[in-house]
Amino acid sequence: MADETEAGKGRATPSRKEAEAARKKTMKTPMTRKELAKRDRARREEVRLKQRDALKSGDERYLPAREQGPVRRFTRDFVDRRRNFAEYLLPFLVILLILFAVAGSISSSASTVLTAFVYPFLIVGTVLDEIVMVRGLKKELKARFGADKVKGSTTYAILRSTQLRRFRLPKPQVKRGETLNATYR
Repeated sequence: MADETEAGKGRATPSRKEAEAARKKTMKTPMTRKELAKRDRARREEVRLKQRDALKSGDERYLPAREQGPVRRFTRDFVDRRRNFAEYLLPFLVILLILFAVAGSISSSASTVLTAFVYPFLIVGTVLDEIVMVRGLKKELKARFGADKVKGSTTYAILRSTQLRRFRLPKPQVKRGETLNATYR
């Protein structure tokens, strides 16, 4: 045992009196309203940062209350596994804006034709796709969780489906076209 090194914590053990004083100091509440508000603000900020990280990573423990639970997770996965017409609506509208600017400078009849055919196509396509998605979602939710769990999930699904996949929070956890497994309890 020629290579012995002294193991330890590197400091003296505090006396009972010192340990009790330190414990009481940490338990002591702030004296002023200002200190209490500062402590609460720091605690809220810590929770908010954890929730933001959870939204990016999909960590169920720290998600906001509206995003938690097996029904919400299933709804997110149901929406994320398919291509939604509504998620491409914003890029289509930007392209249309550019087309209207170009067509309006060429002739007014061109912009009238665009308005008469393209807008109804976008609206009808979006509505039909949302109806198909909601019907499928309700059917799956009733089969997996019961009829009482459907309420609120359809609105959540519609709002999620209108966002571009890249910008959805919590981030999608399934790939497009992936089948959903049976474990969502």
